[in-house]
Amino acid sequence: MRRILSIVIISVIALVSFYAATANADWKKPLTVKGSDTMVILNQRWAENWMKKNPQKRVQVTGGGSGTGVAALINGTTDIGASSRPLKDIEIKKVQQRFNSPVMEIANSKDGIGVYIHESNPVKELTMDQVKDIFTGKINNWKEVGGNDAKIIRYSRESNSGTYVFFKENVLKKMDYASDSQNMPGTAAVINAVSKDRNGIGYGGAAYASGVRMVFVKKDANTPGYQATEENVAAGKYPISRNLYYYTAKKNYDGDVRVKEFIDYVCSKEGQDIVKTVGYFPIKTCQIAEKK
Repeated sequence: MRRILSIVIISVIALVSFYAATANADWKKPLTVKGSDTMVILNQRWAENWMKKNPQKRVQVTGGGSGTGVAALINGTTDIGASSRPLKDIEIKKVQQRFNSPVMEIANSKDGIGVYIHESNPVKELTMDQVKDIFTGKINNWKEVGGNDAKIIRYSRESNSGTYVFFKENVLKKMDYASDSQNMPGTAAVINAVSKDRNGIGYGGAAYASGVRMVFVKKDANTPGYQATEENVAAGKYPISRNLYYYTAKKNYDGDVRVKEFIDYVCSKEGQDIVKTVGYFPIKTCQIAEKK
């Protein structure tokens, strides 16, 4: 009886070891996530926590902007492209052509784009039109919006940034940024510049807003202003909010264990709890859609 029991135990151990080895074999090379600078801190935190739970499974995260992530996906040099804006139709088509597969869009969290000003700036709130007029160059002095008599110094993102594109399309109504806008390589650089410039203004993910002040933003002159908080974004009160996305080829989502396992983790309760600790806003259920 003891011999039979020993054989059973050995067989179970061997079977478990086999499945563990098989699972780890799928992770012989690291999973790569590349793109959005807005998401890079969140992506790093997801990766760090995933690897603590799964020390044999590696995830490599790099930023560079949403455009960089999309280009890497098109070129086949990343497994997952992180983007703070939806992919354009032409980009979806290029990914399809590269992989001969539809594209999977995973909305995995929410963000409110904050409008940053220096902590000493007396301006408390701006309407959407005022924000648009400031960044397009129609308003150039703080006194025009209730502030000091001083020239407004505009800090923006580079054109490969998803935040740059989203802000232009949804806040500037597709108008061009003012020619004197200073384009910064990342949201952290925008924050750093505004924190040192009493007359500066910038924009970016709410999670980055440290050392600056986010103004209250009003949909129009007759409505109250709100800041980019989880409650205000969830209730649709804050007017500059968006989804944050992962993109990958459907054939990889369906057939690459690494991709599916990591995305499932990101969308799990544990993954969404991490969203909140980073400063972005969790969603109840990831919105997963096939794009053709």
